This record gives sequence, structure tokens and C-alpha cells, in this order.
Amino acid sequence: MKNKVELIGHYGSDQIIAQSAWTSTSRELTEDKLARIPKLIEMLWSEGHETPFEKGSVHFLVTCDIASHIHLLKHRIASINAESARYKELKEDKFYLPEDWKDIPSEKTSTDWNECLEWFSKYSNHWYHKCLEELTPVLGRKRAKESARFFKTYNSQITADVQFNMRSFANFLKLRASEHAQVEIRDIAWEMLMLVQGIEGNPFKHTLKMIKP
Repeated sequence: MKNKVELIGHYGSDQIIAQSAWTSTSRELTEDKLARIPKLIEMLWSEGHETPFEKGSVHFLVTCDIASHIHLLKHRIASINAESARYKELKEDKFYLPEDWKDIPSEKTSTDWNECLEWFSKYSNHWYHKCLEELTPVLGRKRAKESARFFKTYNSQITADVQFNMRSFANFLKLRASEHAQVEIRDIAWEMLMLVQGIEGNPFKHTLKMIKP
């Protein structure tokens, strides 16, 4: 299963960000001020006046491997809620398989590494459910759920609700859309950016020029 990103909402626009900056003088919009928004956005970002960018936000639903979820969590200014194996049994057994592992043969088996990981993932998921079933009557449902997840692998997928303000989104793109980032989180970052660029009316057109990697 591939990682997936869905844009489920957004708030604000270049105009909202500009008005936030103009609050110190006058928020009233005139034709002249509307025409100045692109240059204002550029000036604010280039000179480090980043607080107004917190007035715009983007909201995603992300289904990804645990390793990528950890990368998301490292951005402390993102707002994230995710599926928790501590509170429920993960019955879907979603897992991620890296495309670039295909056709790389395993010396110990007659298959490639992608298929090896697929087999291992299914095997670990089998033992996750078996462990949960047999620990429950002994340790109780709560402890069984929270400890059986030790059988879950880093490529297990969970779904997370992720929201960034545009200031934190810029930080995320800088680090995770970079060529130095791990492939999986880099793909997620670029997919997020493309989705925001595709919002009808392109409300963050000038902001994106400043913050995109």
C-alpha cells in the first residue's frame, strides 16, 4: 500500500496574512493595498517577519508508515492526531512497501526484497493479533493492546490528521522536501505542496513563492 495524502481543509490566504501584518497600522483594504500584497508578502518573509504567516493554515489526512509519522511528529509546531494502537486494535494491517526495493534480489531467497518485506509484514501482523488475543485474558485488554503493538514494524501504516500554519509548513518543506530527506517523507512533503498549490483560486500563491523549497 502506498502512502497517501489528502487535503481536507485550509484557512486564510495571502490577503489574510497581509491584513494581519497591517493590523499595526490599518487593516482597511484599498485597491492600492490589494495591489501591494505580493510585495508585502515578499518583504515579510525575506526580512524575517514571519508571525503573520501563522494566520494561514493547511489541513491534511495522511496515511503513512510509522517512520514517516515520526518525521511528522518532530515538527513540534504542527498539530497532529493519529490512530493509536494503544486505544484500539489495528485491524486493517496497512503497511508500506518501498517501490525502489522491487527487482532487487535477495541472496537468501528466490524473491526480491520488496516481497521479503511484504512476507515479513504479514507475519508480524499475524503475531500482533495472536499476541493481543492471548494476552487479553491474562493482562487485560488495555495492557494487551499497548504491548502487542511491539510486533508492529516501522513500515506499518497509520492515518494521521495533520495541520500546519503556513510558517510551520515552510519549516516542514525546508527539511522534508529536501533532497537529503528520506524518500518517503520527501514524497509526502511534495504531495502536500502540490495539493496546496492546487487549491481553487490559489489563495496562497505569493506565500508559496516564498516558502516552497
